[in-house]
Amino acid sequence: MSSDRLAAEPRPHTAPVTQWWVLTRRLIRPSWRNGELITAVLAPTVFTVGFYVPLNLVMTVYGHGLSSYAQFLMPMIVMQAAAFCGISAAFRAAGDAQDGLDQRFGSMPMPSATPLAARVTAALYRGLVALSAALVNGHVIGFRFYGSWWQTLGFLGYALSISLVLCLGADLLGSLVKSPEAATQALILPQLILGMVSTGFAPASQFPSWIQGFARNQPVSQFVNGLRVLAGDSTPNAGVVGWSTLGPPLAWTLGLAAVFGGASTFVAMRRSA
Repeated sequence: MSSDRLAAEPRPHTAPVTQWWVLTRRLIRPSWRNGELITAVLAPTVFTVGFYVPLNLVMTVYGHGLSSYAQFLMPMIVMQAAAFCGISAAFRAAGDAQDGLDQRFGSMPMPSATPLAARVTAALYRGLVALSAALVNGHVIGFRFYGSWWQTLGFLGYALSISLVLCLGADLLGSLVKSPEAATQALILPQLILGMVSTGFAPASQFPSWIQGFARNQPVSQFVNGLRVLAGDSTPNAGVVGWSTLGPPLAWTLGLAAVFGGASTFVAMRRSA
């Protein structure tokens, strides 16, 4: 067959869904043997033991507003598991950028957002594993769902939505920094500040008055409050599901998703141009 005939024949077209699935498998399959899934399971266990054991007695004495400290703490364990998956997403995105895979994918006949969608899907996969492990650990220490079945589904769906937002932001940071080490280190300080100065471990009333407003209204606190409302409690102190309780958490979630998702798509399109 002549070279002219080869050049004249059209290239086989691959569906975007197939491309997305191939790239997603590229990220998921190694996690079965490189320890990522084991880490995703162990991380919530470490968070549960590290937070619940030393704080349970203290918070029981000083008060937390719910029937048990396990009920109060569980949303923060979910948040920490999601944040850990975000760090993994940043590491993966920075590694692809550092190795030049983003430019290579950009030169291929595929939608510019396909590699981003694959990385986020793989990150959500790890987030689902971490969320399952967090729920098992929460059940062990006494956490229970007290709402209706749709509130329980809402808790699970909202927890995965938080993972999506954090993974989008972490992926964006990793793609811009292009250094796995620098990307993971850059996420440690915000995670410590927003995690410690939040209502995840203690009510806002237990913070100094000058920082109570920040501790009550920053995004981590709003995420945690939304999860607490959806989980419910044996007492009415968890709050009633409604716009007044879920509106601010959903606004933070949708707003950050729009910002991180739009910026990530813009970066991906610019590299493929």
